[in-house]
Amino acid sequence: MSDFTLPEHARAVVIGAGIAGCSVAYHLSKFGWRDVVVVEQGPLFETGGSTSHAPGLVFQLNASKAMTEFARYTVDLWSNLTLDGEPCVNPVGSLEAAWTPERLTDLKRKAGYGKSWGVEAHLISTDEARAMIPMLSERVLGALHVPSDIHTKATRPAEAMAREAERNGAAFFGGVKVTGFGIDAGRITGVQTSRGEIKTELVVSAAGIWAPMVGGMAGVPIPLSPMQHLYAVTTPLEGLAGATAEVEQPLLRHQDASMYFRQVREGFGIGSYNHEPLVMDADDILDHADAPIMPSEVEFTPRHFERAWTAAREILPGIEGAGLTRKFNGIFSFTMDGFPVLGESPQVRGFWSAQAVWITQAGGVGKAVAEWIVNGEPTTDLRECDIRRFHPHANTRPYVRTRAAQQYREVYDIIHPRQQMEHPRSLRLTPFFPRQQALDAVFFENAGWERPQWYAANEGLLDSLTVKGAERTGWAAREWSPTVAAEHVAARERVAMFDMTPFAKFEIAGPGALGALQRLATNRMNNPVGSITYTSMLTPSGGIKCDLTVTRLDDERFMVVTGGAMGLHDLAWIEAGMPQDGSARITDVSTAMCCIGLWGPRARDLLSRVCDDDLSNDGFPYMSAKRITIGEVPALALRISYIGELGWEIYAPAEMGVRLWDLLWEAGQPLDVIAAGGGAFDSLRLEKGYRLWGNDIHTEYNPFEAGIGFAVRMRKGDFIGRDALRKVRAEGVRRKLCCITLDDLNAVVVGKEPIVDGDETLGYVTSANYGHSIGKGIVYGYLPTQYADVGTKVDVLYFGDRLPATVAREPLYDPDGRKMKA
Repeated sequence: MSDFTLPEHARAVVIGAGIAGCSVAYHLSKFGWRDVVVVEQGPLFETGGSTSHAPGLVFQLNASKAMTEFARYTVDLWSNLTLDGEPCVNPVGSLEAAWTPERLTDLKRKAGYGKSWGVEAHLISTDEARAMIPMLSERVLGALHVPSDIHTKATRPAEAMAREAERNGAAFFGGVKVTGFGIDAGRITGVQTSRGEIKTELVVSAAGIWAPMVGGMAGVPIPLSPMQHLYAVTTPLEGLAGATAEVEQPLLRHQDASMYFRQVREGFGIGSYNHEPLVMDADDILDHADAPIMPSEVEFTPRHFERAWTAAREILPGIEGAGLTRKFNGIFSFTMDGFPVLGESPQVRGFWSAQAVWITQAGGVGKAVAEWIVNGEPTTDLRECDIRRFHPHANTRPYVRTRAAQQYREVYDIIHPRQQMEHPRSLRLTPFFPRQQALDAVFFENAGWERPQWYAANEGLLDSLTVKGAERTGWAAREWSPTVAAEHVAARERVAMFDMTPFAKFEIAGPGALGALQRLATNRMNNPVGSITYTSMLTPSGGIKCDLTVTRLDDERFMVVTGGAMGLHDLAWIEAGMPQDGSARITDVSTAMCCIGLWGPRARDLLSRVCDDDLSNDGFPYMSAKRITIGEVPALALRISYIGELGWEIYAPAEMGVRLWDLLWEAGQPLDVIAAGGGAFDSLRLEKGYRLWGNDIHTEYNPFEAGIGFAVRMRKGDFIGRDALRKVRAEGVRRKLCCITLDDLNAVVVGKEPIVDGDETLGYVTSANYGHSIGKGIVYGYLPTQYADVGTKVDVLYFGDRLPATVAREPLYDPDGRKMKA
């Protein structure tokens, strides 16, 4: 490899020559970047980081489409790499064994992910599983078989990618420790190392378990926690006697015991999460000179392996009587949500992160980060992995350690998509929180906010209202209550108060504000003062980057409202689109204002009892905004509705929030007002066909296929993504987001299930819920255009069962929108 004379300049410097750093360098070089320098504090390529001790099991299936696509690409890439003439992978496939009936049922759901994401996966019998791994216990109830999963010694594909990158002009240097960064005016200017400084405007930190330390040198928080993980290899086993290949049998997961196994010639390697998390700080990790073996390996702790050893001998009885040879606690990274930390830092321009990357996804992550750097956007939507997803509280040490530890505990658990983290909680509270507690709200957490999902105080509505779909069973009934259905109906028939305070709210002001928004948005922004405009913001390739509303408050002042969870994501995109001359500025006012969504056929009647302003349809038309007074509370009211009923979003100073709630609540008592939660909010919006960014729309979809082309004004002038949309229009769309109803009036699914025609997978469910007003289960999903006609029959695979379904005309509720405009 390269010598130790560092260059003075580089187009990009990658920190870390583990699997993530090598993948980023490889892909940058594939995109034509020649002047790429990789610095590694340890030796090349046994660096002493997590890559060096990784057991190398690549299980592709994941509940996340992006993570599965990363893994699938990784398998394809490494299966075609060689090192010194030898392959880099062992294509042995994998089994996920079911030890309990609950796990066997869940494997049916996971097989559905395979169909949804394009990875071949089959449920097989106990006998079929034991034919592949003869030592497997007869007590196993069945297994999920993924034939294309692989095993690798991770340093081999790392080195193979590095050698290819070197052939393309990259340079790798071992024994070079990063000591700091040159930063000027918030932008990277260089990397300071133990061997001198390299001038550069772009750094990719792929430092793995050292990421928080490296980020800290640049003032960039990287919220991950190093964690010790137990791994051991058995002595030779009779059932594997004579085996010469390192691994021939499939990889094995025993998730009911939080364990995995792989053949190691005549023995088995055993990895265990079956112990309390052993959390570390990055600065606890020993230097290379001080580490007995390598920095990422510490002494094996037998007491943490006791439960695992018992479980291992149960699922693989042939292990009984064996001993353990190589054994250690290996250190690797966990984040608060199980996703990597990718993208350019919002704190320092030119500082990129490719961290908390496991072997399984490393090939795909390297490609995505390189695409992002070179092209300005990746082809895979990375909302789940974006470094901008972390709000300030999520960067604090107590939060990171607590959440990362829980991720470790739950890594193999059966996790419902609505299941909530229990700690830490009550971090971000709206002014209405005490009133919601008094109504026995059941809170879900999102971006730190405590948000009512339903109110136990509303249980009595089930006796006074006619409610369809109030009974659920099994998976769909978890983390749900029939009260959600009652709140849905009450909002449709009466009036409901929704706490919308967690919405992200930005003010854009200045003489250049209009021009900036015209450039960013697909819809026309030059509308009269007081108008509300629904719009998308697109990537250059036409993908939907943001989905939001813009209210024109004055000639040079606008308010943008978007989803709270993606607020920082959208803020960064809009900030990047502000004019460089300072003629427009953006201010985040999210926490300065509270918001109540007051919606339902009695909303005008309620509001008029505490407001003297003209609320008539002529005086306050749909999609308009004006300042009103509610009692003593000055407010900005937006006549808009995400649930499809008459009403307003009412914004007021946060410090007056309790008074606002009390005024509306008291005035609404004769009108049977209720407080309603997020569960009803979702089912109500789905009946109206309103898209949810991150589910139904994101950067992998354009507005025309997503069914929101009505918010695109191609003739208004140039905007980001316009050229790409011209091409889409010329070529036509190949798929469409479709509204689909389940034929069984009692059926309901949860999301991500495959949509099929016979054996052909057409798409997957992007959103799902029950329509309590229309009396049917609803799913949305993208289908090939030949299947998008109303009345087309398809099936939704739900835990392996075929649910007949029909493409329907949307919206399903109030198709003319008369109720909102009454």
